[in-house]
Amino acid sequence: MPSTILIVDDEKNIRRTVRMVLEAEGFGVEEASSGEEALARLPDVGPDVIFLDVQMGGLSGLETLERLPKSRAPGQGPPPTVIMISGHATLQDAVRAAQAGAYDFLEKPLDRERLLVTLRNAVNHRSMSQEVEGLRARSEERFEMIGRSPAMQALYAQIGKVAPTRTRVLITGESGTGKELIARAVHRASALADKPFVKVNCAAIPPELIESELFGHERGAFTGATARKRGLFEQADGGTIFLDEVGDMILSAQAKVLRVLQSGEFNRVGGEQTLKAEVRVLAATNRDLQASVAGGTFREDLYFRLAVVPIKAPPLRDRAEDVPLLVQAFIESTCRENGLRAKTITPEAVALLSAYSWPGNVRELRNLIERLVILSDDVIGEGDVPEEVAADAARRLREEAPVAELPRIELAPEVRALPLREFRDHVEREYIRAKLDENAWNISRTAVLLGIERTNLHKKMRALGLSRDDRERATP
Repeated sequence: MPSTILIVDDEKNIRRTVRMVLEAEGFGVEEASSGEEALARLPDVGPDVIFLDVQMGGLSGLETLERLPKSRAPGQGPPPTVIMISGHATLQDAVRAAQAGAYDFLEKPLDRERLLVTLRNAVNHRSMSQEVEGLRARSEERFEMIGRSPAMQALYAQIGKVAPTRTRVLITGESGTGKELIARAVHRASALADKPFVKVNCAAIPPELIESELFGHERGAFTGATARKRGLFEQADGGTIFLDEVGDMILSAQAKVLRVLQSGEFNRVGGEQTLKAEVRVLAATNRDLQASVAGGTFREDLYFRLAVVPIKAPPLRDRAEDVPLLVQAFIESTCRENGLRAKTITPEAVALLSAYSWPGNVRELRNLIERLVILSDDVIGEGDVPEEVAADAARRLREEAPVAELPRIELAPEVRALPLREFRDHVEREYIRAKLDENAWNISRTAVLLGIERTNLHKKMRALGLSRDDRERATP
C-alpha cells in the first residue's frame, strides 16, 4: 500500500504544488487548510507522514504538532511522522518543533529533490519503527501471563495493587511457575515501565564473580579486569532490577545488596568512590528463605528488606483450567517461531494434558507443546501425548472421579429370558452407554474411568453397536 501523506498549509498553491509532486511519485495525498481541520481529519485520513506549515491562521503549526497524538492503539502502528515547513521560521521554532517530535524541518521555497529525499527517509524511518514495534510486541508475547483461573485472578489483583508503588516484592514459587513473568508484569504496570528492566540470575553467576556483576569493577581489581565495568545496579539506575534465584546468592554479596537497599550506595570491586543507584528491587526464589535464614545461609535482615510484599506464583496443577489456554497459546507461538503452518489439537489430548500433574509447571508444558508441534502431524491427538504423561493423567482422573453407584439398568422380561452371552452383552452395552452419558460422551475420560484403553473402548462400542447416534437419539 502506498504511504498516505497529509499536507497542512493555509496556502492553496503550496498544497497543490506539493500534491502534484507527491502524486507523481505514487504517494496518496490528502489536504487540510488549517491545524484545526488537520486534527479533525486525522482519524479518518490516518496519514503516515504530515507536512505541516509552521505559520498558519488560527492554530499554528507548532501548536498543531503539540496536539497531535504521540501514540496509537495497539496494532495501529506508530503515530504519523511530521515534517515541518516554513518560510520564516526561527531557530527557536526549529528547537520547539524538535522537542515536540518533528522528524525534520524544511524551508520555503521547497526544493523538489530535497522534499522527496526527506519524505522517503521519513517513510523508511516509519517503516523501521513499525518493524521494531512488531519485534517488541512479539518479544513481549514471550512474557505474557496467560490464565483466567481464580488463582490467576487473585495474582492479577495483587500485581495491580503493588505495581504502582515503589515497594520491594519477593516472588516465591516452584521452578517453572513464571516468577519472571510476574516481575515483568509488575515492572510494566509501574511508573518505571519505560525505564530499564535488568534481570540477574544469581544461580547462574559463579560466586567469585557475583559482586563484580552486580556492582561492577575497576580496572586491575583482579586478574582479567582489563577495563572498568559498570555493574547491573548501575545499569538499572532509575528502573527495576530483578534478582532471580536470590536464595543462591553468597553471603558477602548479600551484605552489599543490603547496603544498596538501605542507602542506595555501593562501591565497584576495587574502587574507592561511593556510587549511588536509585532502583526498585524485585526478587524471586524457589527456596524456602525462612529455612535458609534459620540455617544461616541467608541474612535475616536482607530477607525482611526484600519480602516487604510477598507474592506466590501458583503451581500449574492448582490452575488446571488454564491448561487449554496455555496449550493453544504455545501451539500458535511455536508454529510462528519455527515457520510451521498452523496446527490444532484434539479435545481428548487437551483433556489428558489438563489432568497431568505438571511437576515442571508452565515451563514443562511449553517444552512439551514445542515437542508435540514439531513431531506431530497437522492435528495433535492423544496418541501423540507421551506415555508417562497419559499414564499420570489417567491415574489422577481415576483418583479424582467421584465414587458413584452403578447405573441402574432396567431389565425387561424378554431380556431376562436371553441366553447368558446375549444377556451379558446387553448389560455391558447399557452400562457403557450410561457411563458415556455421565461423561457427555467424552471417549477418553470414559475409558479412563472404566479402566480400559481408549482403543479398547472403541472396539467394544463397535462390537456392541454403540455410536454417537445413540447419544443424539437420547438427547431431548
